[in-house]
Amino acid sequence: GKALNLPLYEWLQQCTFPLEARYADIEFAQQTYSSLVDNLLANGTTTATYYGTVHLEATKLLADICLLKGQRAIIGKVAMDNKEECPDFYRDVSTASGLDDTRALIEYIRNLAGNDDDIVLPAVTPRFIPGCTDEMLQGLGSITGEYDCHVQTHCSESDWEHNYVIDRHGVNDTQSLDRFGLLNDNTVLAQSNLVSPEDMTTIKTRQSGIAHCQLSNVYFSNAVFPARRALDFGLNVGLGTDISGGPSPSLLHNCQAAVTSSRLLEEGVDPTLAADERGTPDSRIDYLESFWMATVGGARSLGLKVGQFAAGFQFDAIVVDTHVPDTNLQSRGDTDSAEDMLQKIIYGAERQNITTVWVQGRKVKGA
Repeated sequence: GKALNLPLYEWLQQCTFPLEARYADIEFAQQTYSSLVDNLLANGTTTATYYGTVHLEATKLLADICLLKGQRAIIGKVAMDNKEECPDFYRDVSTASGLDDTRALIEYIRNLAGNDDDIVLPAVTPRFIPGCTDEMLQGLGSITGEYDCHVQTHCSESDWEHNYVIDRHGVNDTQSLDRFGLLNDNTVLAQSNLVSPEDMTTIKTRQSGIAHCQLSNVYFSNAVFPARRALDFGLNVGLGTDISGGPSPSLLHNCQAAVTSSRLLEEGVDPTLAADERGTPDSRIDYLESFWMATVGGARSLGLKVGQFAAGFQFDAIVVDTHVPDTNLQSRGDTDSAEDMLQKIIYGAERQNITTVWVQGRKVKGA
């Protein structure tokens, strides 16, 4: 919720990288990660994909905290070794050490005591192509094949990042990641605002997923993700908060933002243009599709049997109390149908309305 006035590159260099460098301090990491996991669970986020930092021990600690508190998590130690784009004070010491630490984290999580149900899973995590040398990307692709684990990275997020990859590799992010063996049915591509039709075909062929984080897109991505087109294309699209690029820890807030942004994309925003020239037709999504992305779509993007009430799926659930004190929700049983209430929850529910949360059958919030 700060520094959102800066473009992505400056935000990373001036704010994010210096902050992440502090996670070398385990006490700082303990306090911050504990607060973060508590906050997300309180807001009803049962499952999170976490980009850690370059620090192996701090990222191990994040896995410990998620397991202790009961949040389902896919966790990766960020890999970033490109000296041209990463500051001296914050990057992997070497390509080899970054690869070794990635392997070490995978082994640690897979052998974590008490994690027999795999509620915490490891991920290969190249931060994004600009942060990694080709040697790092190639090595991470090999590790992905060796361990058959999740992959998460940022993809075609902003004009700067998207154009950087084209200048360096001659293709879009999606095609470059595919060449390095980093696209598979366990890959989640964050943002992906500037993906082309060819990219969508590749993502669908590889059965990869997209993490649509619309609130952070507003500030950093220079474009609105074409959610309607991606869904119609048959892609697995989940909804995310993208903390700290997103200013709210609430998936419901991001449901609202996804709907609103899709309407802006469809209608256009430049009042000097005629209405039929202003927008991109057939771009809108509705509240139900945003909620689907926040639940079923997110689960499918991660290849997890959660996100819906069905036989054979893990029991993840939240209870929303529409009558808590000081609520923004105004509900009337005599006039509001179940569908009406779902809409009101999406548009008006806040943290205090979410009174109980279960993850994999374990109550993690509520008496």
